[in-house]
Amino acid sequence: MQQYNLAQQKHGCRGAIVVAEARSADEPVLTRRCIIMKVPDFTTEKYLEAQRQKAAAILILLPKNISSIPYDTIQSFMVSESEALRKGTLMPVYVVPEDEQLLFMYEEVKQAAATRTSSIFIRVLRSMVTATAFQILVSNNVPIKPFTDTTLVTLEGVLPGTGEDAPTIVITAHYDSYGLAPWLSYGADSNGSGVTILLELARLFQKLFSSPSTRPPYNLMFSLTGGGKYNFLGTKRWIEENLDHAESSLLHDNVAFVLCLDTLANSDKLYVHVSRPPKPDSPMHYFIQQLEEVVSSRFPSVKVGLVHKKINLVESTVVWEHERYSLRRIPSFSLSHVEDPKSELRGSVLDTMSHVDFRKLKRNGVIIAEALARYMFNLSDKGSPKDVQIFKGQMDFHDGRMSSLMAFLTSVPRATQLLDKEPSHIVQVNSLEHEFKRCLQQVHRHTFRQDRRDPDITFFDQMNQPVVMYRVKPAAFDLFLGGCIAAYLGIVYYAILNFGYLYTKLKAAVKYKHQ
Repeated sequence: MQQYNLAQQKHGCRGAIVVAEARSADEPVLTRRCIIMKVPDFTTEKYLEAQRQKAAAILILLPKNISSIPYDTIQSFMVSESEALRKGTLMPVYVVPEDEQLLFMYEEVKQAAATRTSSIFIRVLRSMVTATAFQILVSNNVPIKPFTDTTLVTLEGVLPGTGEDAPTIVITAHYDSYGLAPWLSYGADSNGSGVTILLELARLFQKLFSSPSTRPPYNLMFSLTGGGKYNFLGTKRWIEENLDHAESSLLHDNVAFVLCLDTLANSDKLYVHVSRPPKPDSPMHYFIQQLEEVVSSRFPSVKVGLVHKKINLVESTVVWEHERYSLRRIPSFSLSHVEDPKSELRGSVLDTMSHVDFRKLKRNGVIIAEALARYMFNLSDKGSPKDVQIFKGQMDFHDGRMSSLMAFLTSVPRATQLLDKEPSHIVQVNSLEHEFKRCLQQVHRHTFRQDRRDPDITFFDQMNQPVVMYRVKPAAFDLFLGGCIAAYLGIVYYAILNFGYLYTKLKAAVKYKHQ
């Protein structure tokens, strides 16, 4: 399970070592037991009950085929997962992909829990003689250590517009993932969808900007940021570098607005999240009008809503990426199919490619692209039809490319604490940069390393532990076997002490038989 400190708050589990007998979540007594759960079993109530009874650990079995899980079950698990991650716990929590042995163990402990309906005598006798228990072992000879030298990488590319003082539109998305267990967090919808749409926008608009006749009077800047799941630290550092340290930057000059893409692979709703309502006749207000115009003329089934949430300056964390820009008085907003910023959909180990609706992902990308084009080329004031379609044919969103991008992004976990530590994850960041360069000729890589003396976030190692399972007889069986041995020794001892008496009786019985 995740373990990190952010803004003086502890999150995740503090424990790692487990030496306990496996039990089902249906058992009435869970103290000092390792509770085995499938996805449907993991609820907030059972998680809190395990904490209350001081269970030794929780082991969650994750199915290989997530698409086979009913939608209601996924929603329930995500809610419980989100609740578990908000606070710290000393109880170790592990997530492990299912296999035949684990499923066999789960069924055995589930069946053992079902015998509670039998009489007490039968239960005790069965437990003492026939039952087989499963011992769960997670050993760790090296103490868990914090590490604060996390490196965040931001990728930035620009398409220059016409004119010397052209306004700048920034399109950004964070690329990291988040969930109960970092090693199993693939982040398809949140936020592989935002990254996929951004890369397609960069590819298509690069074609428009490549010709002087179709180059708009706007600079279009794209950025992919890290640390989005942890207070958008990569965005914060990138803004600070551009505004506080760089001698010249497009963020210093005329910024029309910043569009943040976040969780866009599902639903028929699009929410525009703002920190303050846009003023009439402002660039952001005009763009939102273009967005609504594209939706009403071409995608009437989609509902667009404006969600206004003020930034609480007392809190040390932000919930949307646009809030990082709003704190620096840069007009910005986030576009998402999620209304609640604390929604469980924004971070889960069940957020996999199997639950991405590619039709809706493409549709949302087309809506954003058409609205951007209408805004930058001022098509409404030029009398263009409301249902005019710019991105079609060779300029359309490519289904195969979007599918390939999503498959690439979900090929390995993109948790922040893994991206600069594990070789395969470092390769993925480099591959993402290479993919970005295929869309834009010039891409700049910004690397930010935390100050160890005053870190924004502290992660802990030992996130990937081997879980050992072996079969043992329960403690009751040891007591039963000890009683049998004691009885046997008692009989032998009594026979030795009364050997003469027993011998006489036996001899008399044999003599009587011969007569």
